[in-house]
Amino acid sequence: MIFQTKRLFVKAIDEVHKNEFTELLTANEIIATIPQKRPSDENVEIKFQQALSFEGNIKVNKKTILGIFEKDKNELIGLAAFLTNNDLDRELGYRFRESYWGKGYATEIAEEMINYSFNILKIEKITADVWVKNIASIKVLSKFLKPVKEFYNENDDCTDKRYELLKKDWI
Repeated sequence: MIFQTKRLFVKAIDEVHKNEFTELLTANEIIATIPQKRPSDENVEIKFQQALSFEGNIKVNKKTILGIFEKDKNELIGLAAFLTNNDLDRELGYRFRESYWGKGYATEIAEEMINYSFNILKIEKITADVWVKNIASIKVLSKFLKPVKEFYNENDDCTDKRYELLKKDWI
């Protein structure tokens, strides 16, 4: 286990989580909130193998994808991503299967990802990018981070808003 919250824990995924992982990357209702095109089966498999190959060091990896689970269960309900954005700043990301939306899990996981980034990884600044029409994630990110700019995201063909938080402002 990497870290936990009151109701959730974050850990590396296993081969048994492939179906839920695939759903998290391909379900229309999930990718529509990003927005992204549905990745190919080959691309999903590559990402799954990358997630499976996690060796425990988030700080040195430019991209780490971990599983989010409810305590005492082994069903993958979401993904927590520690990324590096195009400005080479560390970025957090998360997504949940639709049946787990509206339970406060995104707020809970975002807060603990920030704590983990600052206190364990010793990162000085954390960012998050969100599509300007993703109201639910904007509400979550606005609780902890400050918006700093809007920009056109060529990869997803949309306008994103970047949020950031400095460690000195969190503590």
